[in-house]
Amino acid sequence: MIGSRCFESTIGGSRLVFRSWLSVRCHSSVLRLAVSSAMAMWMASTAVAGPAVTLGVDPLTNGLPGSGPLTVGEIQTWLSDPANHEVLDVKLPLGMSLGQTQMKGLEQNPMTRAKIELGRQLYFDPRLSADKSVSCASCHHPQEGFSRHTQFGIGIQSQEGGRNSPVSYNRILSDKQFWDGRAGSLEEQAVGPIANPIEMGNSHDACVAMLKEIPGYKLQFEKIFPDRGITIDSVGLAIAAFERAIVTGPSPYDYREAFKRFADLDPEDLADMKEDDPELYADYLNARKLVAENPMSESAVRGQDLFFSKRVGCSNCHVGANFADEQYHNLGIGMDKESPDLGRFVVTKVEKDKGAFKTPTIRNVAFSAPYMHDGSLRTLEEVVEHYNKGGTPNPWLSDKMTPLKLNAQEKLDLVEFMRACTGSFPQIASGRLPE
Repeated sequence: MIGSRCFESTIGGSRLVFRSWLSVRCHSSVLRLAVSSAMAMWMASTAVAGPAVTLGVDPLTNGLPGSGPLTVGEIQTWLSDPANHEVLDVKLPLGMSLGQTQMKGLEQNPMTRAKIELGRQLYFDPRLSADKSVSCASCHHPQEGFSRHTQFGIGIQSQEGGRNSPVSYNRILSDKQFWDGRAGSLEEQAVGPIANPIEMGNSHDACVAMLKEIPGYKLQFEKIFPDRGITIDSVGLAIAAFERAIVTGPSPYDYREAFKRFADLDPEDLADMKEDDPELYADYLNARKLVAENPMSESAVRGQDLFFSKRVGCSNCHVGANFADEQYHNLGIGMDKESPDLGRFVVTKVEKDKGAFKTPTIRNVAFSAPYMHDGSLRTLEEVVEHYNKGGTPNPWLSDKMTPLKLNAQEKLDLVEFMRACTGSFPQIASGRLPE
């Protein structure tokens, strides 16, 4: 039988008294649930004051209601609401929530609804470019997985860059940006392309001058950044706040992982849980429902086992809440060219960084083909094949790259697992820019 008892614990320096239930048989699964309940109580008790929002769930990126260009009157009404200027207590959704303590940039650049909305407008506004034809979304579009289905990024006057457009979601768990990590923050990354001659082809001074001529932007910058007004730095702060709000929702993999804490409970455990802890029992029913509605295929489950296995080792680099170690690795991509892209080395001048590029996320990767820094692999199947052969030999190849000797079914299973890491994107309005 399972009885209800009181326990004391200390977590993170806080003394907790909580009620839980334990089996006389001391089921380890029950113990894990008790500790989990205590941790949840502690996190709730130490939460930062302010309106709590869950990124990817709460409507932060929908734009202002209505249609057509934003009028000065609409913007004034929006800015007059104090709730739009309150610093948000940001939470991450299931799956990504494993990185709750690892969010980047919020202390330096707190998120508010007004700042996120201003960043949304700037992100989609082609007027930031020299010829008013290219916006941030031109290379990082919501309808193409916040990247582009072209091998390389394409800027003003149809100029082609030398690298594939990286995704702009889940950046809240990332500090250094670009494939080579040359931008030290999301704010720095946000304004870099504006002055890049083959991307937006503008200058920072000209961009700021243009924004000052638009009354709707002038109103917002003066209200949101009263000590700065319109500067290139405040442009970066706003765009970065918007990009941090772009977070992927739970995937079938996340729902399956969330249900695992209940998987070992037998009918007697469940019956006692229902009687002694109705709230936890409700969590169980919800987790069971979600995993049933978002199932992983048998192939994907096999692929998960391979992905995290020592033999295959995908999780050596694709690790953590966002399945990315935020490090740089030479996989051999493009290193057989006469003049290969040396990646991180150009930034650090460290020999071992030659040909090394930043690990991309696996989350929602099914939407962002083609793959790798040079867009040379068109499908996830080609990506798996590249790893299976151990990469392309070169003097700086990562020691993690070794032939995997996968059979045909195992290759398919790995692809199916990556597809099972697909969650929803938040709703994002691309229109409604200041007139």
